[in-house]
Amino acid sequence: MMPGMGRMNPRMMKKLQKQLKQSTEEIDATEVIIRTSEKELYFDAPAVTAMDMMGQKSYQVVGEPQERPLGSGGTVTDDGGGDNGDATEIPAEDVALVAAQAGVSEDTALEALRECNGEPAEAIIQLMED
Repeated sequence: MMPGMGRMNPRMMKKLQKQLKQSTEEIDATEVIIRTSEKELYFDAPAVTAMDMMGQKSYQVVGEPQERPLGSGGTVTDDGGGDNGDATEIPAEDVALVAAQAGVSEDTALEALRECNGEPAEAIIQLMED
């Protein structure tokens, strides 16, 4: 229901949507992450609707958000295997990219990324040369 319009029957609403050139589409999203300057809001299995009204697209996310610190989701922490305590985070997307491009397992891709200090291009090149 739109504010200020009182109760409107569904047929009239559809007619109004056509006049305004509005269309809606359900998106099959598995997760939504909203990053702010201080934190991340993570929605697991949300209901997402995309609305296109007169060429302007907007998204509505419905679900229960979980707060987490920045950079905590979707990364693999690498302790380097040594005693120096130098921990680097390798994004899971980089591991998947290297594995797909080089045609290797994710474990092999992760090892190559560790050897190349987290640089995906160098890891792919290294794996392709082997």
